Amino acid sequence: MNWSALRLSLQVTLVATIILFVIGLTLGVLLARFRVRGQIVIETIIFLPLVLPPSVIGYFLLLTLGRGSPIVEWFHFNLLFTWQAAAIASAVVGLPLMVQSARAAIAGVDQVLENAARTLGSSELEILWRVTLPLAKRGVIAGLILGAARALGEFGATLMVAGNIPGQTQTLPLAIYDAVQARRYEQAQMMVVVMTAVAFVGLWCVRQLERPLYKRKASLR
Repeated sequence: MNWSALRLSLQVTLVATIILFVIGLTLGVLLARFRVRGQIVIETIIFLPLVLPPSVIGYFLLLTLGRGSPIVEWFHFNLLFTWQAAAIASAVVGLPLMVQSARAAIAGVDQVLENAARTLGSSELEILWRVTLPLAKRGVIAGLILGAARALGEFGATLMVAGNIPGQTQTLPLAIYDAVQARRYEQAQMMVVVMTAVAFVGLWCVRQLERPLYKRKASLR
């Protein structure tokens, strides 16, 4: 078992999950509650990582994080071939799953309840925090789990922007690839079991979060 790769994967996934929560939830709220010109274009751009090859996503991230980009020229942040770049790449590929689930959950909240809170003098921020998000929390949590699981398993985009440096940027998926290439099949098998177990637990949690919705639908029939 490659413990350094596992530790780095958990570190990258944790940071990516924080990014997913902040950006994904914000986008989910905006897309569910507001309509602006060109929204279809915005949504299409957000969901592009679902269909683009990881190498293409990695190339776009190279342009965004590499030399000549505003991040490097204006802020002097050189993130390429660091674990932080791996976290950004992982967050980008997991973002569509978080946004889609959060938007659907927030759009499903009964606006009558939100309007009732408005008549009682609550501000929009208070309504979001006290009414909308508590009612949509199952969908938001499900999206966060799916996005985090996708971030943990990211391979191609991470390889493009962070490389495959053992102990520095080598995550578990990259370590599995290296182990197979070097014919260390027993080590690869252990890491595959770990990845599969984490993915299974994540999906199981998502299905558990969806069960009350199925029960409500069944009771209405």
